Amino acid sequence: MNRTNLFSRKPLSSPQPGRIALRRHLGPWHLTFMGVGGTIGAGIFVLSGTVAANYAGPAVAVSYVLAALACGCAALCYSEFASMSDEGGSAYLYVYRSLGLFPAWMIGWSLILEYLFSAATVAVGWSGYFCGVLNAIGLPLPEQFSSAPIVFDPIHGIGIKGVGINLPAIAIVSIVGLTLWRGIRESAWLNASLTMVKVLVILLVIGLAASHVRPTLWHPFVPPNQGTFGHFGLSGVLRGAGVVFFAFVGFDMISTAAQESRDPKRDLPIGLLATLAICAVLYVAMALVMTGLVPFRELNVANPIMLALNRAGDGLQQLSLLVGLAAIAGLASALVVSMYGQTRIFMAMAHDGLLPASLGRISVQRRTPAYGTMIVSALVGLAAAFMPVQLLGELASIGTLAAFVAVCVGVSVMRRVEPDAPRAFRVPWGDAFPILGTISCLGLMATLPADTWIRFVVWTTLGLAIFWLRRRSKTSRSMAV
Repeated sequence: MNRTNLFSRKPLSSPQPGRIALRRHLGPWHLTFMGVGGTIGAGIFVLSGTVAANYAGPAVAVSYVLAALACGCAALCYSEFASMSDEGGSAYLYVYRSLGLFPAWMIGWSLILEYLFSAATVAVGWSGYFCGVLNAIGLPLPEQFSSAPIVFDPIHGIGIKGVGINLPAIAIVSIVGLTLWRGIRESAWLNASLTMVKVLVILLVIGLAASHVRPTLWHPFVPPNQGTFGHFGLSGVLRGAGVVFFAFVGFDMISTAAQESRDPKRDLPIGLLATLAICAVLYVAMALVMTGLVPFRELNVANPIMLALNRAGDGLQQLSLLVGLAAIAGLASALVVSMYGQTRIFMAMAHDGLLPASLGRISVQRRTPAYGTMIVSALVGLAAAFMPVQLLGELASIGTLAAFVAVCVGVSVMRRVEPDAPRAFRVPWGDAFPILGTISCLGLMATLPADTWIRFVVWTTLGLAIFWLRRRSKTSRSMAV
C-alpha cells in the first residue's frame, strides 16, 4: 500500500499473514443482542430526560423518530459495506476502502470521540441509577463521591461546582474492562443476559405506566421557543434529535465485530437493521410514557425514569426500584458494547499503522487486544469521573454523526470505484438513501450547540496534528534507512 498518497484506498482483501486471529463466536442473535445492548442505555435511561427538559419537551418522542430515520439511512449504508468484508473497523474501515487514508484517519479519530464519550456517558448514567437505588434502600452515597466536579447546562455552559469525583462510574468501568480483557465469549454472554433483563423491564414499565399517563402533560406537545435556537419550539425538537442521535450508536458498534462473527456478510446486516427497529420503538414509547407521568421540566436528572415513577404516584413507586436495578444491568451491558467497540477501532487503526502497534496487539492466551482494553478503560474512567452526562452526550453525538456522513458518502463512491465487488446486501433505490442519509446527518449536526462544535473542532485539530506528526516521523525514519 502506498502510504505517501493521502487518498490511497485500502483493498477489499488485505490478508495479514502471521497475525493472531480473533475467535469467531458471534451469530446474528449475538450481534442483535450486542446492538440492542449497546443502544438501549444512556439514550433511554438518561438522555431522554435531559433532552425533554432542556430542548424538546414531550416532543422528545419526535426527536427520537427524526434521529431514527436518519439512522435508518446510515444503517442501510453500513449494511452494504458490512456485506462486502469480514474485517472489523466500522466506519473507519469503510471510509479507508472508499475515500482513502486521510479521510479514514479523520473518521477514525471521530470514532474515538464517539466511543470514548458514549462509554463515559453510559458510565455516568449507571452511577446515577446506582446511587438512586442506594438512596431507595437508605444507603445514600455522599455527593462528593458520586458526581463530577464539572457541571454543564445549555444556557450557562461549563462550570465548576467544587471538589468531587464519580467513584461508582470508575468502579463499573473497571469491572467492564476486566470482563472485556477476559474474552469475547464471556463478554457476549454477559451482554445478552443483561440486555434481556433491561428490555423485559422496559416493556413492563411501558405496559404498567401507560394507563397512568396524563395527556394534559403533553400540552403543548412542542413547548414554545424561549427566544433562542434549540430551546424548545421546532428548533428544540431538531436539536433534540441531534443530541439523542447518540442513543442509536449501538448499531454502529455491531460492525466492529466482523472479525468475531461466524458469517459477517450475512449476520452483520441482520443485526444492524434488527437493532435499529427494536430500539426505535422502545425509545418512542418510553419517551411518551415518561413525559406523560410528570412535567417534562422535572426530568433533567441522571435517573429520569426513576424520578418519573416516584413522582407519578398511583402505585408506580414500587416499579422505581425495579427500574433502577434494570438500569444498572442495562447500562452495564451498554458499557460493555461501547468499550468493546472502542478497543476494536483502536485495533483496526493500529494494524494499519495509524496508531501505536501496542493498541492492536492481541493476547495469545485471551485472543483479545489486552493492552488496548486497559488504555480504553483508563480513558473512559477519567472522562466519567470528572465530566457531566449532558456534555458527554453531545460530544458523542457529533462524533457519531460525522462518521455516519462519511459512511453514506462512501457507499456512493464505492459503487463507482469498485462496481463489480461482490455485495451480499445492496442499499435499494440507487443513491437515494446514501444522499438522504448524508443530508439528514449533516442537518442534525448543524442543530447542535455552538459550544459542542467548538469542542469538536478542537478535537479534530488535535487529530490533524497527530496525523501529520506521525507521517513526518515515519518519513524521517524511512529516509534515514
